[in-house]
Amino acid sequence: MKLFLIRHGETVDNVAQVYAGVKDSQLTNHGFFQANRLGQHLASTGPRLTEIFSSDLQRASKTAEAIRLAQPSHETNTIVTQLSCLREQDFGFYEGKTFSARPRDSKKTGKEAHRDEHKNDPGFKDVESKESMAVRANSFLDENLLPLLRSETSDTKHSVVVVSHGIILSTLWRCLLKRFAPRTVAFASGLHVGGTGTLLEYLGGWSNTGYLELNVEKTEMLLPEIIESGTPKEEELQLEGGPLVISAVPIAPIGATSNSTSISVLPCLGLTTDKSQPEEAPSAPTKPDVLHGWNMIIQTINCKDHLKGLKRTGGGVGSSQFDEGQKKIETFFKKRKVG
Repeated sequence: MKLFLIRHGETVDNVAQVYAGVKDSQLTNHGFFQANRLGQHLASTGPRLTEIFSSDLQRASKTAEAIRLAQPSHETNTIVTQLSCLREQDFGFYEGKTFSARPRDSKKTGKEAHRDEHKNDPGFKDVESKESMAVRANSFLDENLLPLLRSETSDTKHSVVVVSHGIILSTLWRCLLKRFAPRTVAFASGLHVGGTGTLLEYLGGWSNTGYLELNVEKTEMLLPEIIESGTPKEEELQLEGGPLVISAVPIAPIGATSNSTSISVLPCLGLTTDKSQPEEAPSAPTKPDVLHGWNMIIQTINCKDHLKGLKRTGGGVGSSQFDEGQKKIETFFKKRKVG
């Protein structure tokens, strides 16, 4: 299986630097071009995509649809399956609010200080827990990804795209990693990984339309052991849309045509499809299903090759909300030729 874990294109809330977890933020014009670039890149460099999954939030689903439409015309029968379990972390009370600065002379993060100040306010709702996100990630693995993997034969291989959000993608990666036995995960030859040690559970963040590319194969061969550094502290990853706060966890064993309907919307683990009212997921299983006899090779980390040379349209246009009804920006001001 070829697997791409992809973050959505830039959104208006990324630009405004406000928290948008389950808030259904829209792509900017620049984010739309990022998604188109990504789709063209995957179509020209990768295999034919057999499955495309996305969050049911529009910034992810529209990025996924751009990827689908960029596939060769005779191969666009692949649909985009939207899943509620792939939504971003629910920021609760902080949805739509600006990023809180870290207070001076305090060991608390900005979020912690803000929580302590407002936790007794009417209508306060805390941020979704790491445990709840892990349940959602494991639900996606057990109900969607792993059945595809186990259905592969020598003649049938899957190429899967998952378009989601920065924090839940990091959770999904850690949950996927725990499904592999010791010495069955490795970096591709020549892949540059920063730092003196490598913490597999903490590969870094996702830029807008950045992707993690993985090859998963059935084999009994053990891979060279990866020496990992210590667990990092919680830190802020400064991405294009502002900081994504991702908490590290202790190391576990490493273990249709283009005009046809292209969207399938499905819930996960009973989560509501009403984006404004997410439910708390049920308790996670204590022992995840381990993939014995499978290896995983990490091919790229936060790949942004498709964004080379892409410049933001000036005059505030690039940062504005993308309007599907308008003409493409690159042709909007062109004069109609007179024959």
